Amino acid sequence: MANATVAAHGLPPLPAFEVRPMPDLLPFISDFWLSLVLPHIAYWAVSMFFHFIDIYDLFPQYRLHTPEEITQRNLVSRFDVARDVFLEQIIQIATSAFLSLTEARQMTGMQDYDIAVWATRIRLAQRALPGFLGLLGLNAAAISQNMASEHPLLAGALAGGHYPFLTTELEGVTGTHVPAFAAWEMLVAKALYWLLIPTIQVCVAVCFLDTWQYFVHRAMHVNKWMYTKWHARHHRLYVPYAYGALYNHPVEAFVMDTLGAGLAYKVSMMTPRFGMWFFVFSMIKTVDDHCGYVLPWDPLQHVSSNNAAYHDIHHQSWGIKSNFSQPYLTFWDRILGTMWKGDTKLKYARTREAAASKAPKKQQ
Repeated sequence: MANATVAAHGLPPLPAFEVRPMPDLLPFISDFWLSLVLPHIAYWAVSMFFHFIDIYDLFPQYRLHTPEEITQRNLVSRFDVARDVFLEQIIQIATSAFLSLTEARQMTGMQDYDIAVWATRIRLAQRALPGFLGLLGLNAAAISQNMASEHPLLAGALAGGHYPFLTTELEGVTGTHVPAFAAWEMLVAKALYWLLIPTIQVCVAVCFLDTWQYFVHRAMHVNKWMYTKWHARHHRLYVPYAYGALYNHPVEAFVMDTLGAGLAYKVSMMTPRFGMWFFVFSMIKTVDDHCGYVLPWDPLQHVSSNNAAYHDIHHQSWGIKSNFSQPYLTFWDRILGTMWKGDTKLKYARTREAAASKAPKKQQ
């Protein structure tokens, strides 16, 4: 019925499709369980990489802080940090399971149909071209006729999406020809479906998550009760390290991190499979922001100015009222004037010297 309706309006018919459940990404685990554990596997894999280079001090020239600072300035042990991180991850897994159960199982088989729908919209949009050119004093019909022999596709677009020379045999009906889409229409439709729409979804999710975390994070600093009861725990790490990224009070863990990411996923209307990769990347990004290194070959240090050096300022006593933005962009700090603008070299030098002076002297 849909095909007949489209053809009746001079448009190419939409292809038939058969919807089926999307197969699991890996044969040995369902997508449901994979979406629950993969972000946390990524968290610990990246964390252990930084932990390894940290304990063996492999790249001291790229450290934001010295080993003595970690020992002298942090107010919590590594064991306590790891314990609280595991607690937050339990909260996140439970929330992810709930979100997954509210979603219908992801289906596949409609891709070609959906692309054809976008191609149809592109064809319909071309019908406005003659009228638009007329407003500019141009005769679209005359221009189309003049270039029809040399540039038939361009002529067809200028004529309002009129391509009488593009036909195809109707599927399942031998000898019956119907209008067909131009190659460029299908190319644009595929770009919209596979590139533009996912890019928009990522941008919506990133902006929502950054907005949510900025205002919740800032509120926890402005409100003394919220800071004392919840957020102060995270700031026991004056010298952040990778696996301390999720070291938070359980209330903060749920409200700022888990709930914010879950709402970003829902608002952006991602598919479950796409959402899983968004959660994985967000987890890696927050670990990288707390890693304590400015490795020049680390791509996440360059995709945004909101990186380890940027967030580390917020963990210092002199920068705690600035650089609230996390994890991706810095636009709210810029707009609302909470971005650190001073020089940090002298301040970092002083904290290194103070920690070194308190460290036990090595025996000769």
